[in-house]
Amino acid sequence: MVRFALATLAPALMLALAVLAGGMWGALALLWMTVLTFALDRISGQSAPAGGGHGRWLTVTLGLVHLALWPLAVWGIGGPSGLSALERGVAFFGFGVFFGQVSNSVAHELIHAAARPLRRLGATIYVSLLFGHHVSAHRLVHHVHVATARDPNSAPFGMSYWAFLPRAWWGSFREGWRAEEAMRARRTGPRGLHPYAVWLAGGAAAAALAALIAGPGGLAALAGLAAYAQAQLLLSDYVQHYGLRRRAGADGRAEPAGPQHAWNAPHRQSAAMMLNAPRHSDHHAHPGRPWPELALDAGMPVLPQSLPVMATIALWPPAWRALMDRRVARVMGRAPRGGDAPGRRSAAETA
Repeated sequence: MVRFALATLAPALMLALAVLAGGMWGALALLWMTVLTFALDRISGQSAPAGGGHGRWLTVTLGLVHLALWPLAVWGIGGPSGLSALERGVAFFGFGVFFGQVSNSVAHELIHAAARPLRRLGATIYVSLLFGHHVSAHRLVHHVHVATARDPNSAPFGMSYWAFLPRAWWGSFREGWRAEEAMRARRTGPRGLHPYAVWLAGGAAAAALAALIAGPGGLAALAGLAAYAQAQLLLSDYVQHYGLRRRAGADGRAEPAGPQHAWNAPHRQSAAMMLNAPRHSDHHAHPGRPWPELALDAGMPVLPQSLPVMATIALWPPAWRALMDRRVARVMGRAPRGGDAPGRRSAAETA
């Protein structure tokens, strides 16, 4: 747990100091989460599961840390914080990386928790990043339809990240709404407040709070940070499911999701910073399993580089396809039940 705490809490402290004290703290936080993580991934080995009970305190602490950093980020970047233009720019990228990679991983863990207060904390993090609908779409759509054309967050073979980004954002918003509507229609008792009313009202409240903290500059800071964090979340989805498909049976239903339907990365430091999020196959097999217990098995597809590096490569589609398309073909060939042949996309996938 010490390694996970250092990987996540150290940059959080640096970012707080970047706003409160200025100077090099923002650059140090950004370097910690990028250059240092890359270097340690190259020289360190694969980490082993640590036991689920030990991670709860860190998950909750990081959730509360996000809520404390959020107003600091809005005020420091967009308000009368006294930071120079360079310091504000560095802080923007530092907070953006933290919100997109650490806070997203924390919120993702929390919305899968059994305890309602923890799920609400995770939802609050997503709402603060104007992405509340992800709570509905991730649990009710992505985990149900992963690696099929019915999941907007599973990128089909050949689709670039830049084509995937708007498709996944709007598709997850729409399909999450439909899934919530279907659940409400099946209920026989009181339906309560619609979750999308909470997501939209929460986003409006976050925008109002940003304006209260730092005026129009606070609103602009929130909009930029939210867009940056959301783009990173969708970039993770793109990388972790690119090209992998579940085969449809004679009845038209997709086969059960298996370990061959998600890409994984064993790298030690980036896994620590993202609470083992790169162990993605095991998460889909056991959504309620605490992140310290997630494991890597021999049959799981493995990315050629760490998840952050692969996400960077995905921004340049020719390099991404040169690196990944043959690997997709090999994975699909090794798994007879793993999905459609690479290069063949249905009308639903190309729409």
